Amino acid sequence: MTMPKYELSPADLGERLKIARETANITQDAAAKVAGIARTTLVSIEKGQRSARLDEIQALSRFYGVSANALLRQEAIHVDLVPRFRSLPETGDVGVEMAARMLNDLVKAEVELENILGIQKPHNYPVEKTILPGDVRVQADHDAQSLRNWLGLGEGPVQNLFALLELQLGVRIYARKLDPKVSGLFAYDETIGACILINANHRKDRRTMTGAHELGHFIATRRRPEIYQDQKYENSREERYANAFANAFLTPARAVMGKFREVTIGSTHLTRRHIIVLANFFGVSRQAMVLRLEELDLTKNGTWDWFKDNGGITDEQVRQVLGSAAQDSILSDGTQSSRLFLLAIDAWKKDLISEGQMSEMLKLDRKKIRELVDEAEEDNIDDLFKLSH
Repeated sequence: MTMPKYELSPADLGERLKIARETANITQDAAAKVAGIARTTLVSIEKGQRSARLDEIQALSRFYGVSANALLRQEAIHVDLVPRFRSLPETGDVGVEMAARMLNDLVKAEVELENILGIQKPHNYPVEKTILPGDVRVQADHDAQSLRNWLGLGEGPVQNLFALLELQLGVRIYARKLDPKVSGLFAYDETIGACILINANHRKDRRTMTGAHELGHFIATRRRPEIYQDQKYENSREERYANAFANAFLTPARAVMGKFREVTIGSTHLTRRHIIVLANFFGVSRQAMVLRLEELDLTKNGTWDWFKDNGGITDEQVRQVLGSAAQDSILSDGTQSSRLFLLAIDAWKKDLISEGQMSEMLKLDRKKIRELVDEAEEDNIDDLFKLSH
């Protein structure tokens, strides 16, 4: 087997192999065994002192979970977000480590597909803010309203936060099933941009709040990786800012006040029905809605605790109030990034990747991939609608 004529030097290739191995958290001994070479030989390859044969590159790339083509392309971009998360003090467990690796792998897959298809990801980032001295909630509220104005949202509800992040801002955003205690992750790289991973196991309203929280980090602490876990953010100004930003962005004060007056007009008491209607309108959880009403002095402090102590606000009550709209309000499958999926389908249709490679890239099982491919194949587009580029 002969080596294709790539312009990549042994030193550059060795560095890429080393990064891929370390990103996959694989030892040199294990990698050398898979490649059928001595550990000292692998060390020489990683140092650029010995050229790697194609069969060795293929064996190592499979073991590391990367594409050989991506390793060998001169213009390949390598994604290595995991060490940044490892540097945080709260990343000492397996669930967090797996989530960080998942985000790393999904970003790497999207960048590789962009390289394969010869396209670039556009982005439209607002200017990064700085968290100033004083009350972070005041600044977060101001920054959230400024972003809404910049995006042309006015005071209305955000209909689809993830589409806004992906299509209007150009953030790389994904949703996959993660450890229950991990709500989301955020990372930023000067080359690949802003990246967010959301836990698809969580309810739709909770995923939306997580996305808005990570958007807050993107606005004010862009260059710091972040792992969002419940009950772990109370003492951090950065986390308090992100939470306040999420509330202000999804439930702007004046809009909440106006809708509250509209919904409760003629009523003498705040009821579960009022909360359900308001939470559904703004796309947030019932708890988040009540706590926002408390924050804005539209109801007494302790209202949410009263609801909890008296049976809560159940999904069944939501169904009774919202009817057929309740299911989408409570649950929704959010396991795919629309852009990443579209890139993968495009590459698959052009025979640039297989279904198996698509499964590995998208981190979805083969059954789910087959469903997505079948759905794409059903889109019989007439030549009348053919795009001209």
